[in-house]
Amino acid sequence: MLLRLLPLLALSAFALPTLAQQTPRELSTAPATAPPDTSRAAAPAAPPVLAPAPTAPAPNPRQAPLPPANITRYSVGLKTGEVLRGYDVQVRKPVFGRTFLLVDGQQKLDFDAVRYFEDESGFYVRTTLPGRSKRESTLRRDRVGRISLYSITTQQYSSNPYGGYGGYGYGGYSPYGMGGYRTVRNEYFSKDNGPIEDLSVRNLQLATQDSPGAQQLLADARRYQTLTTLSYVGAGGLLLAGVLSSFGNSNNGTGVSVSPLVYAAIPLAIVPLVIGGKSQNNVKQAILLYNTGR
Repeated sequence: MLLRLLPLLALSAFALPTLAQQTPRELSTAPATAPPDTSRAAAPAAPPVLAPAPTAPAPNPRQAPLPPANITRYSVGLKTGEVLRGYDVQVRKPVFGRTFLLVDGQQKLDFDAVRYFEDESGFYVRTTLPGRSKRESTLRRDRVGRISLYSITTQQYSSNPYGGYGGYGYGGYSPYGMGGYRTVRNEYFSKDNGPIEDLSVRNLQLATQDSPGAQQLLADARRYQTLTTLSYVGAGGLLLAGVLSSFGNSNNGTGVSVSPLVYAAIPLAIVPLVIGGKSQNNVKQAILLYNTGR
């Protein structure tokens, strides 16, 4: 019996490994996937090739530079009505001889034949000054409008050690401690390109009668000027009286003592410094108001 079973046992032992290999997989297990094939991956796209930017042609080294676009930036008006234009206008003052204009380094013009001219420093007119001789002067135009402002700067010799008025057009006291040469700036105005007039509050009031706002500003400026004059006169009187009183005390043998009148003159001397600025500001505001038509 045992001998019959031996062949069967040997056959089953031989068949077990084969049956184990044929066992079906479980349903919950995902099938094994093959690794991705990287040998067929697409190569990165090459950047686009840009066309080179066009370059300007190199200038010809023998080519002359272009002349400036504006070759007549200044004008010179003659009394004959002719207008000359040039790129360069200069005022020449020779040591010997008369002052003249030089246009573009070639053409000379006598000042007596010139009505107006321009140069790099501004616009100038040739005209006679009000109340003066018939000799013409050169005025610089500082502002353009219905009321145009002009000025002239001169050197004057002053021998008055106590100072005085003048040189400020529309008012102002200018004390000078010692005599000598001083620079004076006189100011003038012209209404609607009319004759030149002194820049004073009175003349401006006559020229701006059609503007109530300008009239009010100028009236205030005139009151400031009156207060300034009274303050300077009062300060000067008190200072003189104080000095005389101080010397009188020293002659009596009591020693030099400063009179209280000297200290009383100091506040009156400071008042014009404040009021004078207000007067000038009112004049400027009146001219601006008149030119803008408000």
